[in-house]
Amino acid sequence: MKKNYRFFKGFLSGWAFMLLIGAAALAMRTKIPGSASDNTDEEAAVTQEHVNKLAELEMMIDAYNLEEADKKKMTDYMYKGLIAGLEDPYAAYYTEEELSSVQQSLEGSYKGIGVLMTQNYETNEIKVLRCYEGAPAENSGLMPDDILLKINGQDTAEMSLNEVVSIIQQGEEDMISLTVAREGEKEPLTFSMEREKVEVPTVNAQMLEDEIGYIQITEFDSVTVSQFGNALEELEEEGMEKLIVDVRNNPGGMLTSVCDILDQMLPEGLMVYTEDKEGNRSEYSSDEEHQFTKPLAVLVNENSASASEIFAGAIQDYGLGTIVGTTTYGKGIVQTTYSLEDGSALKLTTAKYYTPDGNDIHEKGITPDVAVEAAESVQTPGATEKETDIQLEKAIEILNEN
Repeated sequence: MKKNYRFFKGFLSGWAFMLLIGAAALAMRTKIPGSASDNTDEEAAVTQEHVNKLAELEMMIDAYNLEEADKKKMTDYMYKGLIAGLEDPYAAYYTEEELSSVQQSLEGSYKGIGVLMTQNYETNEIKVLRCYEGAPAENSGLMPDDILLKINGQDTAEMSLNEVVSIIQQGEEDMISLTVAREGEKEPLTFSMEREKVEVPTVNAQMLEDEIGYIQITEFDSVTVSQFGNALEELEEEGMEKLIVDVRNNPGGMLTSVCDILDQMLPEGLMVYTEDKEGNRSEYSSDEEHQFTKPLAVLVNENSASASEIFAGAIQDYGLGTIVGTTTYGKGIVQTTYSLEDGSALKLTTAKYYTPDGNDIHEKGITPDVAVEAAESVQTPGATEKETDIQLEKAIEILNEN
């Protein structure tokens, strides 16, 4: 199973918050002791010597560089370069504008084109994972598995997905042009679309045969909790006797959201816990008010990550349902985002999370109870032609045996 993909959630907000387990700390401010001027630690990344060298580099740029430099961009990339030195694909420095995009994406609606993308951080390849129904990307003809080559005519080979997002969300033009490579097509395809405010449809639900309810969760946003609760209530009213929850291709989301949903499913007890490098432990527990007691199956695959793995892991540890599909992505680390006084922010990996039974799933994933490889013809979870979805068919078979 490949482990080299970063996932970015959104309407090409692309802002990963599979990366954002624990990102509720946006409001936290920190004061760092000391400064470059009084830092004499030779092992420090920033000393007065480094500050002097940066000033020298800037003077040389001013004196010799042919084009006039964008000083703000130079400063931003100086900070981004410091964080890049951590070699942590989940750590990031956000400008004030980028942070605003992140916050909007978590609210469940923002201006964009309605697409979920991933970036392979070894090859830098950016791939479309999902196009949201009725959003500009889908309406233009963009499809899952398309590989992004250009945005507004600019080659994306050296771009991060954050940069692509910035062009889409912060650019001066509302018209977006994406050039992609598509399997089966000899030449690249170009699609034009206009960005617009898009509501995030994070939950899809329907009643299948044999009174089996089906709920697909595509992301764990702030809006997902109410959407899931409404879907569950509607299925109950329709006479649901069994339930399938589908978190395949779900890159994750907010820790608070997945815990609120698990609270509707689990008995009283531990749902997930985290530990930082000092061994400090934070626990998240469900109460006894709600519990789902009907036969349950959870669909997962190699793209189920972070919050999706918290969900599947808790269901598995409590023995409340059967996990069906393929081993999950294996992202068991927590990112915390700290806001800075100038409006920018720093996101760092700060802890690991563990399932209720204490399982560390980072770079291991959740192993399904019943392993079923997906048919190649199935492009997205909950596809219309469900007879081709052998993972879903297996979940139905298991529930009908109960």
